[in-house]
This record gives sequence, C-alpha cells and structure tokens, in this order.
Amino acid sequence: MAKKAPANDPGDRDLRVGPPKDVAAGVPGVVAGLKAAYAEMGVRRTALTLARVNQKHGFDCPGCAWPESGGHRSPAEFCENGAKAVAEEATLRRVTREFFEQHSLDDLAGKSDYWLGQQGRITRPMVKRPGASHYTPIAWDEAFSLLASVLNKLESPDQAAFYTSGRTSNEAAFLYQLFARAFGTNNLPDCSNMCHESSGSALNATIGIGKGSVSLEDIHRAGLIVVVGQNPGTNHPRMLSALEIAKRNGAKIISVNPLPEAGLIRFKNPQHTGGVVGAGTALSDVYLQIKVGGDLALFQAIGSLLLEHADREFIERHTTGFESYAANVREVDWAKVEHATGLGRAQIEDVARMFAESEATIACWAMGLTQHKDAVATIQEVVNVQLLRGMIGKPGAGLCPVRGHSNVQGDRTMGVWERVPAWGPALGKEFDFPVPAETGHDTVDTIRAMRDGRVKVFVGMGGNFASATPDTELTEAALRSCTLTAHISTKLNRSHVVTGETALILPCLGRTEADPAGFVTVEDSMSCVHASRGRLKPASDLLLSEVAIVSRLGAATLGDHIPWREFEHDYREVRARIARVIPGFENYEERLDGAGFTLPHPPRDSRSFNTPDGRAQFTTSPMTVIDVPEGRLLLQTLRSHDQYNTTIYGLDDRYRGIKGGRRVVFAHTEDLASFGVADGSLVDIVSEWPDGERRAESFRAVAYPTPRGCAAAYFPEANVLVPLDSVATGSNTPTSKAIVIRLEAR
Repeated sequence: MAKKAPANDPGDRDLRVGPPKDVAAGVPGVVAGLKAAYAEMGVRRTALTLARVNQKHGFDCPGCAWPESGGHRSPAEFCENGAKAVAEEATLRRVTREFFEQHSLDDLAGKSDYWLGQQGRITRPMVKRPGASHYTPIAWDEAFSLLASVLNKLESPDQAAFYTSGRTSNEAAFLYQLFARAFGTNNLPDCSNMCHESSGSALNATIGIGKGSVSLEDIHRAGLIVVVGQNPGTNHPRMLSALEIAKRNGAKIISVNPLPEAGLIRFKNPQHTGGVVGAGTALSDVYLQIKVGGDLALFQAIGSLLLEHADREFIERHTTGFESYAANVREVDWAKVEHATGLGRAQIEDVARMFAESEATIACWAMGLTQHKDAVATIQEVVNVQLLRGMIGKPGAGLCPVRGHSNVQGDRTMGVWERVPAWGPALGKEFDFPVPAETGHDTVDTIRAMRDGRVKVFVGMGGNFASATPDTELTEAALRSCTLTAHISTKLNRSHVVTGETALILPCLGRTEADPAGFVTVEDSMSCVHASRGRLKPASDLLLSEVAIVSRLGAATLGDHIPWREFEHDYREVRARIARVIPGFENYEERLDGAGFTLPHPPRDSRSFNTPDGRAQFTTSPMTVIDVPEGRLLLQTLRSHDQYNTTIYGLDDRYRGIKGGRRVVFAHTEDLASFGVADGSLVDIVSEWPDGERRAESFRAVAYPTPRGCAAAYFPEANVLVPLDSVATGSNTPTSKAIVIRLEAR
C-alpha cells in the first residue's frame, strides 16, 4: 500500500527547516495564538470570545482536557493552541451549498486535510445520493427519515456502529449511547480506543477505576513529577503553568521522552513578567532521552532499585501481588535494560534515588506510553512503582494519565463504550428496555466489521474517523463499503469525502455558540464536572445541537417510548436522568453552580479499590524489547505544534523548527548518514510487517536530536504505515508509536 501526498499539498516545495527551540510559549506563543484568532474571527469577535474561554460562566475550551482552577482564574485562561481551537470553531468562514455545487467528491478527495479544514463551518445538512458525484442539500426531517429508514431495515442492530469524538458534551454522549443501546447494539467505538484505552485497561485492572487519581492541587504540591511520553508544550500547554507552580513550591521534574520537547525544557509564562522579558522557568531537572518503546524496561529497572525503599505499611494494608512483583524485578537483566532504553545504569540509579527521596510523587503520561504492543503492561509498571512507594491516595501524589480532547473522559463516564457499564441495568430500568449484553465493536473492530460487510451503517458524532484511524487505505475502503455513512460535524474533514453509498453531513452547534435548550456539561482530565455555556450567534440558522440531532434521530428511529422531544428542548431533563442512572451524579443540577464538582475516586478518596479482592494489584510482565533489524528505524507518530489531533491549524511546527510543511521524518544525523540519506532529501517511509509493506511517499528527511535507531513523523500523514491488526495487547489500541521502517531515497 502507498499513500501519496494530496495533489494540492505544498509538500516539500515550501518547507523550511531551522533549529528546534528550547523554550515554550512566551511572547511568540501569544502572537501566534492571537494571529490565528484574528485571521479566523476578526479583532472584536476574538476579544469577546477568548474572554469567555474556561471561565466559570463561559465555555469549556474545545481543545485539551486539562483542568481549570476551582478558585481564581486568569482573565486569559487559555493557551496558544486553545486560541487556535476556538478560532477554528468560531471562524467566520462558511461552507455553503454553493461550495458543494462547485466541488465534486473526487475534487475534495484530492485536497489535503489542512485545506478541507480551512474552508469553514458547514451551514446546512447535506446528502450524497447513491451514484452521485456531489453533495446536495437535504431538509432535516428528510435526513432523519432517511437515516432511520436505513437503520430500521438492517438485518441486525449490530450492523450499525456509532462513533464518538471527545468534544461531545456529557448530555449528548449520554443520549447517544442510550440511543445505540435502545436500538439494540453496543457498537460504540470512540476516540479513547485510539489514545488512552491502554491507560483505562491498565488502571481498571490495578486500582479498580480507569481514571487518574490526582487533582490540580496535587500537581501544585507534589515533591516529584515524572512526565513520560508526553509533550505538554504542544498537546496540553496549560499544564506548563501547573508545572511552573510546582517548581516554585519546590518540586523536581523528570521528563522521559525520545525527543527533547521545548515545553519541558523551559517555559515562559506570558502572564508573568518573567515570561515576557525574563528567562522563564527551567522545568526539567532531569531529562532521560529514552529509546522509543523502552519505558517498560525503565520502570521495571526503577522498581528493582526501589524494593529496599518500599512503603511496607501501604503494601501490606492495601495491595496484593507484591511478592510476585518483587521476585520479577529482582531478576532484571541490566544489559537488556540498557539496550531497550538507550540509558546507562548510572542514569537510572540517579532517577530511582529521586523516587526514593520523594514523599509525594506524581507520574504523568500520554500517548507515548499508550500506543505500543505492550502499552498496558508498561502503564502497569508505572502503577507498580507508585504502589511500591505508597503514592496512591495521599496529597501531592498519584497517577495522572493526561487526556487529550476536552470531555474525552466524560464520554466514557457517560457510557460511550463498547462494553456495558456497571450501571447498564439501571439504564435499562430507567428507560424500560433490555440493554444488550454482548460486547460491541471498538474502533479497530468496527473497521474490521465494515471491511467484512458485518457493519453497513456508520454514524460518527464529531471527530474525523478516516484520518484518526490506522491503515488509512484499508479504513477508507471499509467506509466506502458501507450502505450509509453519516457525520455530525461542525467543519469539513476527510471523513466527509470518504463516503458510503449514501452519505449524510449533519451540521451541529459548537461549544462557543448559544444553545436555546440550555448549557451543557463536560468532565476534565481530573474528574471535575462543570458547565459550558456558549454565547456566540450560531454559524447558521440551520444548525442543530448534538443533543437535538441525537434526540430527533431517536424519535425517528425508535418512536417516543423514550422522551426524546423533552430532552431536545431542556437539557435539565437529560441531567435528571443521568443523576438517576450514573453513580456520582446525584443532585447533578444543584452541584453545577460555580466551578462544578469532582466525581468520586475511591483510590484517591479513601485508598479503597474496586478490584476482585478490594486491594490494589501489583502485576508482573516479561521485559520485552522491540527487535529492529539492521538498517531499520523505530518510528513514532506525533502531532505538530500547529495541530490538535487530526485538526490541522497550520503548516508550521515552531518548536521543532519546521515551517511550511508536514511531510517530514525526523531521524538522527548518524542514522541518515549510515543509510546514505542526505539531510533535507526526499524519501519514502516504508513500514515492514508480516502481512506486507506499507508506504508513505515524499517525506523530507530532517536530521534531529533523536536517539539512534529512532524516528518520528506526523499523523495523520503517517497513519498509513500502521496495520489495522497491529494493536496493543489488552486494549486493542493501534501501535502508532512502534513502527519498524526503512527510508528509501526518491
């Protein structure tokens, strides 16, 4: 398989490469964020909109899920990429019926993801009829009737799949999973399947809940913060402010990453004088430049060194499995550790000493850990180290998987999951229907089912399924094999031009826009639930909210046994049902005043664990090392600084020195030389798998300070290199951080 650059992609022509940065944010961050906002919204709209981002009576940023303070908040409670996320949604650009008349599907399929996103907000529902070359307008009632008719004619409810993105509100997510289950299926794939599913699997098995155990205040008061496989400077920039506070309070920070990330080197907080005219704050005390995939070996080695510093009282009172774990790590092969990590024993011993001396340690991680074959086992080794030192359920300590999209955690809390939640019986009782018992399809299994003809209808609420998923050509072919594809969206993206026989675009309100039915709610990365109130005039009079779209679809497909029309017109009615069904949401409406409320977390709150024996679980895993043949590299995919997930804000990656393009592959200078590849030359990236090769064409080779034997490239451009069947054990997450490749000169 080969994936060419889109015909209009500027590719190599405009790409320029400079040195990477060693400082994040500061004045350049402010300028970049405001420049993007002004270009999309204009000066007045920018001022009015950004002033409401993440405020107690404003709207939740549609970017990342990093929490806000429950107390005082800055008047500018957003980061550079938050400003870009808001600008993308609140843009004045519009995609009209005339746009679709001018552009055929073949024409749109040749455009880049960046070009598609830059066209603006979709203004009316559109349909692509069987055999048609263009989308044409459709009335809302006809769109719901069409979709309901196709769904009700399926041989089985399991021939439909209902995908969700992390930006969906709690209310919309709850109704969406209610609709799917009332229809008769648990086919509820979501974006979590591709990012933090490995975290949820590891945490559920070890501490009994698939969420992190820390608060923002814990970050501020920690003695040691370990940031592993994460780039907060680009992906969660407001985290840098929290790390800065922690440093002022005396914390030490260890960063573990194959690439030196500017945000973890030095942070210039633009809201402080020192971040504008001063040197800013040096964040990382120690930087471990680990090889891609070496984290499991690292944490087993750290664990072996911490056995003599174990918190015996905590272990004996609250855990199971310590002796097996201790026996496993006592046998650590240090030669294997050094080979897997690229680190020396002395470096690891120094870091272990910092763990031993800390009275309050937090471990943070993101997709650098979650997208490997042994991702679940790796995260469990992080948990082991924290259990070993008693760092669960104490102030300033705990586990912190840093989630991506705003409300991706809330979607799962609301039941968007291919498995039946523990409160599934309560859902069936509340709405008087039998909740299907069988586990449904996650994202990877949904693609397989579409490919094999077992899923014929795909409905996506938010996101960009075609670009977010692995094995790009196979996924696109699977979508095209469907009878019908439908996307509830704000803006045009790749998924709209990779259609089933019939295709619908159902345009919805965004977070920034006023909703006559009331405010919605979201859950941040630290389990705090709060309100989000949009104020802008909607981009079109023809837009519906996500809640309204799901409610009207429910009424058209299933009838009025469930009070869909009440839900559409008053979100308090939705929250009243959530409060009766989902534990932790009692008195939902009353608790939303001010900053909202935090959901229960038994390990954090009382050191109690919802595991089979009521104790936290130590686990054991073999130490695995990815075998990379001679002349090959291990590639990880990552974001540029000018994107959020599959949304491309621009063609620059300021912190890595890239300007004007995205088709780049970063590799060590000596690796490029050994392959006979000149820095700056064009190459194809070829991944090698048991089922054959996959090729991404026309990438610029960029010499970069990575570990020897490692490489990196941006997604979604590199997603074509990841086979559908290469997934993490225990979570089924695509292995986008562990791709064996070779580089071929063009």
